[in-house]
Amino acid sequence: MTTLLQRDIQTWRDIGGLHTAEEIAHQPAIWRALAGILRNEQAALAAFLGDALSNPQQRVILTGAGSSAYVGEIVVDTLNAAWPAQIRAIATTTLLTHHELYLEADAPTLLVSFARSGDSPESLAAVELLRQVVPGARFLNITCNADGKLARQGANDSNTYNLLMPEGSCDRGFAMTSSFSSMLLAALSVLGKDTDLHRLETLAQLGDLALRDWSARVAQLGSTPVQRVVYLGSGPLEALAKEAALKILELTGGRVMAMANTALGFRHGPKSAVTTESLVILLRSSKPLARQYEDDLLKELQRDSVAQACLTVGIGGDLSADAPAWPDAWLAPLWLLMAQQYALHQSALLQLRPDNPFAGGIVNRVVQGVTIYGHDQF
Repeated sequence: MTTLLQRDIQTWRDIGGLHTAEEIAHQPAIWRALAGILRNEQAALAAFLGDALSNPQQRVILTGAGSSAYVGEIVVDTLNAAWPAQIRAIATTTLLTHHELYLEADAPTLLVSFARSGDSPESLAAVELLRQVVPGARFLNITCNADGKLARQGANDSNTYNLLMPEGSCDRGFAMTSSFSSMLLAALSVLGKDTDLHRLETLAQLGDLALRDWSARVAQLGSTPVQRVVYLGSGPLEALAKEAALKILELTGGRVMAMANTALGFRHGPKSAVTTESLVILLRSSKPLARQYEDDLLKELQRDSVAQACLTVGIGGDLSADAPAWPDAWLAPLWLLMAQQYALHQSALLQLRPDNPFAGGIVNRVVQGVTIYGHDQF
């Protein structure tokens, strides 16, 4: 019988977690497929972007809600350091309430929307907001759903480019997994400078090995009850820590509380959350200076002997990979494979149905209950 992430497929089906398990495990294949899509669309994307990123006056806003917003947060500093353009990560949930802080009518603006379904009300409203407030704004939709409203509304607009992620990336499960990593890698590949698409194949190879080599240990870790999980990451990995914390919060239906911080920031108050029923997971940076600070904190946590356990993931960590010395944003999808699996196993431990931990509909795969107000009404 076929085994998938330490359980056979029928067991995953029986406990309502097959979609999520499959979508975590097939990410390396999705990354390979993404490389093919980007090769085919390279010329068209280059023509759409033109020299915008080389223009110091150009504003680029990376946006989304929830996990999609964290995609932008992970990649933004790497992209901003590469180009003269002003690149910022601003969640749709912030743009809609405080647009006047971020938008100027006469500033050339490109809105890059990350969207799994393309049906979230905030994503659609953010596009409409820019159309009204910034005449001439342009839109790059990085989305997993060709049938979503975001993609359909931009299909015949010369100021919009729909970049569709590979088939299978629009997760059927509640939590964003393959959708998240594919959109993140697409952003780095399309908006990065002199990016070699062979990186995606290398990452896919490393992902295959990580899934093979880590799964038993992560499954064992996930079989241990825990009340709190703390993810720590430096630089771009701080946003990855936020996404990892959100995965455990979502898939356990909020029964396991999770938080995220930086290695240095953790001492400034948040460390007080650590108890004997807490797991601390440190996402190690590819940058030696950052790792030195991370190592110091890890030693401190070990001396404290308060946390139930401390685990390191990343370069030189307890769970590691023979990865090139790439920027942290590029390696983030690799380390995320651990966090996704761990959240899945914790969900199963709590006897929830991972593909839909909120059967009562309190929280939904595509957000509901949002009323959109006109920016000029108040």
